Amino acid sequence: MARPSRYPLELRRRAVRMVAEVRDDHPNETAALQAVTDKLGIGSRETLRNWVKQHEIDAGQRPGTTTEESAQLKALKKENAELKRANEILKAAASFFAAELDRPHTRS
Repeated sequence: MARPSRYPLELRRRAVRMVAEVRDDHPNETAALQAVTDKLGIGSRETLRNWVKQHEIDAGQRPGTTTEESAQLKALKKENAELKRANEILKAAASFFAAELDRPHTRS
């Protein structure tokens, strides 16, 4: 099966709606998740459980990081990594030039 992030958004939304619709028809949440995963051919109950959880977070029904906030955090982490790398390069260049200034120079 494909990774959860590879599933189309509409399939994920449909699956979450289906879980909400069939939840009362089953003795527990796990049974409802299993019924929907079997019907839609989704890889695992855990995948569907994560979709439902993220839907509840995005809807404000559950505490956590929304999908939008998660994307912003990912972008900031990437930018931070790029800035750290640039800082390392600048430090190495400063160290090199400082060593060059300290080195005795001879005129030809």
